[in-house]
Amino acid sequence: MLEERVVCGVNIAFFLLPKAEVVWLPLKSTMRQAMEKLEHHGYTAVPILDDAGRYVGTLTEGDLLRMLKYTAGLTFKDTEKVALTDIPRRTEIAAIHIGAEMESLISLALLQSFVPVVDDQSVFIGIIRRREIIEHYCRVAGR
Repeated sequence: MLEERVVCGVNIAFFLLPKAEVVWLPLKSTMRQAMEKLEHHGYTAVPILDDAGRYVGTLTEGDLLRMLKYTAGLTFKDTEKVALTDIPRRTEIAAIHIGAEMESLISLALLQSFVPVVDDQSVFIGIIRRREIIEHYCRVAGR
């Protein structure tokens, strides 16, 4: 368990990578656009936002691969006709409110490589990557 002195005094906003610096997909995107964005940036997962900027979920490479595998006759060319809303997402990546406690963030970061962060209206404001949390606690521990 983390020592009390390490957890206290750190607001989760300290770790926030703001939306302007995050690669994300509009909900209106196609499968092909998602594949190209993931490949271009070298990511395995990206948040999906609706027209109002609200977080609606995360799309993973695995979701795309399963769609290709289980959709008979689907070719790469056809992926430009497949809407993101038609792609089942296997894992629900939970978001956290910007005012949440550090313990809640750590609980989610144990299960997810990044944690989407939202405001009071569920508007996406950025992500917190597990890597930054681990690096911070390593610095605090003097490693």
